[in-house]
Amino acid sequence: MKSIYFNEDHALFRDTVRAFMRDEVAAHADQWEAERKIPAEIWRKMGEMGFLGLLFPEQMGGGGADVQYAMIFCEETSRSRMGGFVASVIVQEFIATGSIFHQGSEELKQRYLLPSITGEKVGAIAISEPDCGSDVAAMRTTAVRDGDHWVINGAKTWITNGVHGDFLVVACKTDREAGSGGISMIVVDRNTPGVTATKLRKMGLHSSDTAELSFENVRVPLSNLVGIENFGFYYIMQTFVIERLTLAATAVGACEVMLEDTLAYMDSRLAFGKPISKFQALRHRLADLFAQLEACKQLIYHTAWLHEQGEQAVKESSMAKLLATELQKKVADECLQFFGGFGYVEEYPIERAYRDARVGTIVAGTSEIMRELIARVCIDKTVFPKIEDRIAQATAASR
Repeated sequence: MKSIYFNEDHALFRDTVRAFMRDEVAAHADQWEAERKIPAEIWRKMGEMGFLGLLFPEQMGGGGADVQYAMIFCEETSRSRMGGFVASVIVQEFIATGSIFHQGSEELKQRYLLPSITGEKVGAIAISEPDCGSDVAAMRTTAVRDGDHWVINGAKTWITNGVHGDFLVVACKTDREAGSGGISMIVVDRNTPGVTATKLRKMGLHSSDTAELSFENVRVPLSNLVGIENFGFYYIMQTFVIERLTLAATAVGACEVMLEDTLAYMDSRLAFGKPISKFQALRHRLADLFAQLEACKQLIYHTAWLHEQGEQAVKESSMAKLLATELQKKVADECLQFFGGFGYVEEYPIERAYRDARVGTIVAGTSEIMRELIARVCIDKTVFPKIEDRIAQATAASR
């Protein structure tokens, strides 16, 4: 694809990821979905390919790549034909490890980030709770100092990689009276005494493990604190743009796969003596979907470019996440309709794609939250300062 955002190296990388997903992952999709588990060896294979540290520096074992490489990788993970696999990988690479990379101590990076890049460890980020989702300031999980340890009590839910993962980056209240200003991020080994995980059975994303976590007097060293105490809310916000971008990219990747599969089916399915792709009522609906997909892609690539330039792309990343995940739902519904009755049975991949698509407008900020953020910028003229500047100012003020 000729583009101002991509060069020949990007194209070669896309080919490499696509081949890997086809040969090493999609070939096992039915088995991993049935087992509801991703085998440990595929993480190590991705680590060997350099897929799990694209945005991290080369001296850490990462790729030192630009953000467009991440967009390509996210799109192509959809070739796995498992939304659950996609979710687990994106959380591991771009979300669970983000705060450790930006704010973690050298000790934390050595213990958790480096083995995440090689695929030896899998991480999760634990923010959402049973009684608070988008309202992060309302969380109830607490971490209290006791000698040279934190003692953590509380519960988390909807935690991807929370059952089979090796470590958890947990958002805790370290100052109960300070609202969002009293949150800290603490790394907890998954097998620490007092940590209990219950696997949730979901409509879709079957290959990924999603946990309800309980913390009962969980003791972890004070050194497991990420960055500065009570700065956790800033650290969470620091990853928002890349989180929304990666989710948007996986959504358009899924749309592309669904449309390819659907067009191939429609070309082979005959009705009244001709392929159903030749019927105007159907082909024009397909044309609309292709046009909307291309528009979403260009918004995502432009937003990634803005992020690469150091811009605080809150508006654009929120728009990208909103439009791409809503489009994924629409494409899944339309494509299943084109398959007719066959789309409703498990033997056809559109059935799984339809189930997997539904959660996109809920996770990592609902469509309603995205619309409110967009409204604040476009209607209220709110200007969001660069979160890195806010962290630097707050850090300086704390000294």
